[in-house]
Amino acid sequence: MPTVIVLDTSLSMCRPVQMPDVSEPFQFRNLAVHGLTCLLEYMNINCKLEFASLMSFSSHRETIVPFTRDFESIKAALMQLEYNERSRIVKALEGVQSLIMEEWGAGVPCQVIIVTDGVIGPEIESIKSDIENHYSITERGVEDSTFPLPFPFPCKLHIMCIANSTDPYLQAALPIYQKLIDISGGGGQVFVPEGAISFKSIQTMFMKLSEMYYKPFYGVLHCGTLTSNVALSPPPEPFSKARDFELIKAEMSDNIVICGFISIGDVSSPPSHSRHLILPLQSNKDEIKPPVIKLESSENNEDETANEDGKQPSFCVLLHGSLRVEGMVAICHLGGDWYGMLYSWADSKKKSNLMLSAFEPGPDVIPWLGSFTNMGPVELAPESDISTFPIKPSEKRSYAQNCVVWIRQSGLQADIQKILRHARKLPEKTQNFYKELNRLRRAALSFGFHELLEGMATILDRECTLLPGSAHPDAALQLTHCANALRNNSKDYNTPVLPLRTKFSMDD
Repeated sequence: MPTVIVLDTSLSMCRPVQMPDVSEPFQFRNLAVHGLTCLLEYMNINCKLEFASLMSFSSHRETIVPFTRDFESIKAALMQLEYNERSRIVKALEGVQSLIMEEWGAGVPCQVIIVTDGVIGPEIESIKSDIENHYSITERGVEDSTFPLPFPFPCKLHIMCIANSTDPYLQAALPIYQKLIDISGGGGQVFVPEGAISFKSIQTMFMKLSEMYYKPFYGVLHCGTLTSNVALSPPPEPFSKARDFELIKAEMSDNIVICGFISIGDVSSPPSHSRHLILPLQSNKDEIKPPVIKLESSENNEDETANEDGKQPSFCVLLHGSLRVEGMVAICHLGGDWYGMLYSWADSKKKSNLMLSAFEPGPDVIPWLGSFTNMGPVELAPESDISTFPIKPSEKRSYAQNCVVWIRQSGLQADIQKILRHARKLPEKTQNFYKELNRLRRAALSFGFHELLEGMATILDRECTLLPGSAHPDAALQLTHCANALRNNSKDYNTPVLPLRTKFSMDD
């Protein structure tokens, strides 16, 4: 998952630090740069496909390095930072939110690492006040829009303290740091060096963070007698979800076993808990490379390097090519009652990769496939028992038509345009016009979208004024009647808008 490194560049980071057995004068910022360099080197070996960004904060914030996989550029930027004034951690959190929302949106989980010396300064009282105000607002069930936490995206917040554990400034700041992590709600922790502060203790602290939250996942992919050592990127996290009467927990096994194959058309697009890139391991576990299949021809020099890499047989490459050519996916068992699917996914016009989508734990999480435990080879089933997907449930559904769904703006526009098409053909399309209008009205009341009713009434008034001179007189009367009904009876869900009875409609 993407990582934002937020480094404190206030003047307090330029204080000299006393370390045992070190005669040269070093500052707190030197220790911070040393620790971050160790972290970046670990990521460069074990998390080559992850993105990282560097941000500095003091009295103002600045994005030094945008999201990149070039960790060397971040290490070079650490040596050229300017330090000034006091730190303002709330401004830093606001900058993190803006940076991630602009680059990744609200659906991508991220990690934020704040590196500071624990000196909050005069801002400490205002932060305490902001935290208390946040708790008081949320207790009333109201969303706090003034405080940057919790982030609108899944996030782990870590705070790395470059200070001795007995430092009075750090002791005053630790409760505040812990409350910030609690408000964030996505996990994370405060890291403090063990023992006296030194280059070794700082390195140990950052390596502890690396091994806890950036440790790669190594496993074995099985298909009958064929196996392949693989790594997953990003590493899967343990599943935990609270349901009505139970807490569901699951952890992915090191052995990923392929149970069978099914066509892409049958599996369709099932909901997934997480997605991971399958990386086959080379002779050294530190050397991982995605199994790439080129969809178009390339230069000769690229083919030569590809031949060198392709001398060793790989089950992942065989599986990847087979799935792509046959148009199928592989249903796999991830441990316990946890299942997923392997498939070929193209991220560009020239290359495709082998991906794993992990479903939520449970044998029947995909309704149209039924229970995974009941699936088997189609050759073993009698011809009379072979059914096509999707599997229809035995119980009869209580609804008769599809519900209204407005996930995107285009869906709402399509429903409004359908009403207007019928409105321009009044009175011939009176029945269809009122049917679609009441359908939109009921959906707006169900969603609490009362502004849509006023907007629809305004649109109908405008359509009434734009009617041509050759239009039927009943059209203007019906449009005006509907506009007034939407405004006057906007909250009466059970009473639909009925057609206006006019002398023209009676004559008809």
